[in-house]
Amino acid sequence: MAVPKRRHSKTRGRKRRAHDAITLANPTTCPECGEPRMPHRACPSCGSYKGRQVVAKEEE
Repeated sequence: MAVPKRRHSKTRGRKRRAHDAITLANPTTCPECGEPRMPHRACPSCGSYKGRQVVAKEEE
């Protein structure tokens, strides 16, 4: 098994980890109701996806 002969510096390790940060979710607005929703998912408030009703929502 390969083992490093010398220790990597702090800078080298931090440069490698520079791209490991978690990015925040990027919600878009629903064209039907205007509420924020995740892309490629049905709207949780109105139940529409790609201009049609896919989830039946109960009226309150």
